[in-house]
Order: sequence, then structure tokens, then C-alpha cells
Amino acid sequence: MSTTVPRPGARHRRKRLGSGESSGKGKTSGKGHKGQKARSGGSLRLGFEGGQMPLIRRIPKRGFNNAVFTQRFAPVNLNSLDLFSDGAKVDEVSLRQVGLVKGEWAGIKILGGGKLKPKNLILEVHAASGSAKSALEAAGAKITLLKR
Repeated sequence: MSTTVPRPGARHRRKRLGSGESSGKGKTSGKGHKGQKARSGGSLRLGFEGGQMPLIRRIPKRGFNNAVFTQRFAPVNLNSLDLFSDGAKVDEVSLRQVGLVKGEWAGIKILGGGKLKPKNLILEVHAASGSAKSALEAAGAKITLLKR
């Protein structure tokens, strides 16, 4: 049994602060002389500019961002549906059981990637691309688009 050892130089010693002046990190331990950042607990919040109006507040904010309201669908390619047999019912539950869909999504979208082998599938999905619809119809599949 071989053990894995990190390559030479891959692991560094932790910098030991306050261990004598000759260490180079003694006395003030790299914090300089006085000031807020030299004190214990003295840290500044992100974007703080010493009382000056921060850049993020100086820049004008315009327009509307619709990203909060977008619906993200789980993509499933046609060639992924080869896991199902002819005439099988394909819905969100069956796709999750097979392992094609994981995580939290607004719905399922069938995409036209690859070729579809099984015939006469019964699909209940939330969306399908144009190329996927035509390929599914050519294979005799029935597509039902669900509302989300």
C-alpha cells in the first residue's frame, strides 16, 4: 500500500507571528504602528473607504434586473433518454430515479442533443426545444407540456 505524500515545497509552514525581532515578524507582527487595523478586533467591513462615499454608492444604478424572476429548467438531452425502454412514461419522478435530474429546478426541459433510440415515449415535461420536439414526434413520442 503506497501513501500519498505532497511534493516538496507544496506545503508551507504557518507564519509564526510575534516570535522575536530577529524573526522579521516580531514586535508589531506585520501590523505596522498603531491605527485601527493594528488593534485587536480592528477590521473594516468590505467596501469601507475611510468615511469617503464608497464606490458602490457613487456609481448610478439604472434599469431593472430580471434575474430574480427567471425560471431555470433542468436540461435533459435526447440521447439521455436512451435509459428508458420503448413506450415508457418519462416525467420528473422517473428522471430523478434514473439520476438524470438532481437538485432543485423550476422544471424539466428536453433539449435536442444526440439521437433518440427508444420509440413511443410518453413525456410529461415543462419545456422542450424545437429540435427536440421534432425529433420526438418523428420517434412517435407523445409530449405533454406541464404548466409551472
